[in-house]
Amino acid sequence: MTNRFAFLKNIQLKRPSVGQIIFWVITLGIAVAIFIFGRGFIACWTLTALPGSPPPHCVAAKPAAFAPVTNEQGTPQPVEATPTPEASAPEAPLPEPWDGASRINILFIGVDYGDWSADRQGAARSDTMILFTIDPLSRTAGMLSIPRDLWVNIPGHGYGKINTAYYIGDAFKLPGGGPALAMKTVEQVIGVPVHYYAQVDFQTFIDIIDEIGGIDIYVPEKKLILDRIGSGQDKVKLVGPGMRHLNGWKTLAYARIREQTEGGDIDRADRQQRVILAIRKKVTKPENFPMLMAKAPAIYAKLSDGIHTNMSFEDAMRLAMLVKDIPPENIKRGIINYDMVTLAKSPDGLDIFKPITDKIRILRDEIFTSTGAIGPMATGDPAELMRSEAPRVRVLNGASGIQQATGLAARTGDYLTSQGITVAEIGDAGQPYSRTTLTIYTSKLYTMRYLIMLFGINSNAQLAFKYDPASPVDIEIRLGNDWALNNPMP
Repeated sequence: MTNRFAFLKNIQLKRPSVGQIIFWVITLGIAVAIFIFGRGFIACWTLTALPGSPPPHCVAAKPAAFAPVTNEQGTPQPVEATPTPEASAPEAPLPEPWDGASRINILFIGVDYGDWSADRQGAARSDTMILFTIDPLSRTAGMLSIPRDLWVNIPGHGYGKINTAYYIGDAFKLPGGGPALAMKTVEQVIGVPVHYYAQVDFQTFIDIIDEIGGIDIYVPEKKLILDRIGSGQDKVKLVGPGMRHLNGWKTLAYARIREQTEGGDIDRADRQQRVILAIRKKVTKPENFPMLMAKAPAIYAKLSDGIHTNMSFEDAMRLAMLVKDIPPENIKRGIINYDMVTLAKSPDGLDIFKPITDKIRILRDEIFTSTGAIGPMATGDPAELMRSEAPRVRVLNGASGIQQATGLAARTGDYLTSQGITVAEIGDAGQPYSRTTLTIYTSKLYTMRYLIMLFGINSNAQLAFKYDPASPVDIEIRLGNDWALNNPMP
């Protein structure tokens, strides 16, 4: 027995150095922190729709709807009654999930000062309306600013300024509230479908700009007075032309100026678009990523409180990855200006812009690219478009229990090669699949469309998007029994 364990005497365990101990303690601490943050971040996500209900601690962490009243010494005071929340508008049905390849149009709505001031009465009006369009296939985007004084037919409610559509939807508790009626109105005026909306209040906008460290923007005006919203607030003189760094409230004030320049609302729309591009530039610079990651919890908290959208979590993530890769020169800008309207008075004496429809729609077609404002897919032979992307795929056999499944991955690989696709890997899926699924790692959207048609994929459950530009393949194909029983291979 003694001889069996004699070798243990020769083993020498070195004492770890202080540096090694510190390294592993820090590494363990970071790993635990990332795990806790990631679990809480996803569990409590509220910005977009996710299946299921948040755990109780997420609900408990939300601030109370009404803060206690205190005196000058900070002592809580009794209140007569608990305020009763106003009835909210019925929820509108969620739009169809985005297929990742079709053109997508999003209405950005900025609500006016009354929406977040303490003494506001009634519903809010939209202060800003910008229609964004993104075409994944051509890697282009555009934004069309719509003046708030545009005189339009609001569906079901007659004529009025376009900024009252949001007000009417909220005030009358229509299905989907203000955003839904604003979307319908813009669809009718511009002549394109509006798939999603994103509505932001002013205070959230200010907070987010501050969290990302402000923006740098070229100011062409010689002199502007930035008026901070709220009573008793100081004004600031902004002198140009030149690059200027603006914090949150200055950015909002700059974007909302309308009386100080000759172009009025049209100049205002131009400033808003330049602010949006400056924000995009700030958050997509690689050198800013460490700062943005460090502030991710704070930014998420601001977004959750003040931005509302009908876009699902998955679609929002896919869209963010797509927009990040669109070069600035592929982002077109347009404003409905004085050449496209006639100045007039409303029946109650308000200054209004009556639209010249033909001119507005010419601008629309320019902003929404040469493929048209509505058509989401490029024209041409699908196989040729696919081959132009030089795709690389991985084929895994998930079919089982039927004779046709034998050698299915290899035979499918040969068939795809004959169609002009590079098959980089062939293997086994590791589990059975009744239906074929695609996992998309890059933005080879023509290839995705071709494979969807080839494999007869008709459900979003058969598609997974895991953007990874470092992936050795563009798309992974997991073959199911449906392909084994019904395929065009000889």
